[in-house]
Amino acid sequence: MAEFLSDISTIRERARAEIDKGPVTDAYGADLERVIQVCNEALATELVCVLRYKRHYYTATGIHAEPVAKEFLEHAADEQDHADRLAERIAQLGGEPDFSPQGLATRSHTEYDASLDLVEMIKEDLVAERIAIASYTEIAQWLGDGDPTTRRLFESLLANEEEHADDLRGLLERLPNELKKAGS
Repeated sequence: MAEFLSDISTIRERARAEIDKGPVTDAYGADLERVIQVCNEALATELVCVLRYKRHYYTATGIHAEPVAKEFLEHAADEQDHADRLAERIAQLGGEPDFSPQGLATRSHTEYDASLDLVEMIKEDLVAERIAIASYTEIAQWLGDGDPTTRRLFESLLANEEEHADDLRGLLERLPNELKKAGS
């Protein structure tokens, strides 16, 4: 374990030496370039999720579509918030958030879906949430103590993605069996 640096004059000197690095100090223990890359991949994931949920919101039809579409719209707003928070963190770390539509789908961990069947929409969104949960869990563990702020961001996103997955599972459970069979 590293010794605590209690010499305040040394801390002050180090803080002034590289002031252009903003919040990234000598105490930062992660691979900064890789963290920015991983955050940009997560940003792409969130943007694809926003697009998928918005598509599903606007194309959901049928007698059971209204409450499901409402859930899709809420999730789209949450995913946009996640994207904004990731972009903000990337900028804080001195990186550039990558909003380029070129390669967005290849940078994303999840896939876009153009299903028109309500049950398939829910299932595809649930799969995407489960992918985000697995990815963000791994990222948070990988970050460990090297970048606790980014780790906490991913833990926060993870908690929200778990809530989304639970919401979607609940929607599937509440749909009539005939509709679920038709969507299979």
